[in-house]
Amino acid sequence: MIRPATPADVPVIHALVRELADYEKALVEARATEEQLREALFGERPAAFAHVAEDVPGEVVGFALWFLNFSTWRGVHGIYLEDLYVRPPARGGGHGKALLAELARICVERGYERLEWSVLDWNRPSIEFYEARGARPQDEWTVYRLTDEPLRELGAPSGDVPSGDAPSGDTPSAD
Repeated sequence: MIRPATPADVPVIHALVRELADYEKALVEARATEEQLREALFGERPAAFAHVAEDVPGEVVGFALWFLNFSTWRGVHGIYLEDLYVRPPARGGGHGKALLAELARICVERGYERLEWSVLDWNRPSIEFYEARGARPQDEWTVYRLTDEPLRELGAPSGDVPSGDAPSGDTPSAD
């Protein structure tokens, strides 16, 4: 069964996020707290949404956490899937496919034209899972990320901008 997450699901979603981070060999990077997830998902201005997969009512075995993006080329929203995770004992039960299908259904219902996500290049089981559903890699794009000190330096109120020419054509929001 797939259903929208509720505030009562936040502790298990938090645990699943940590399990996913551990699987991706990046547990130290998973710093979000339950309260941060609660605020992001159910606060006054939700920034993200989540669906959960249950094996039996009340037993959450997986989740999908997503948010809206926007395509300037297509002129409509899409969904960016931040995390999709199913606990190992529940894998093969159709939960991952059902979570992905629910997000695709939301896209179709709302007129969104894209469902996108990133996958680690070493994660062959996930890549094969996604490709079996018709997803294709976007090889011509490289993901860039600013975090920690480089983000703080660039965003400092001093107004100092690192030297170098601004790029032309490709911008972080170009799609």
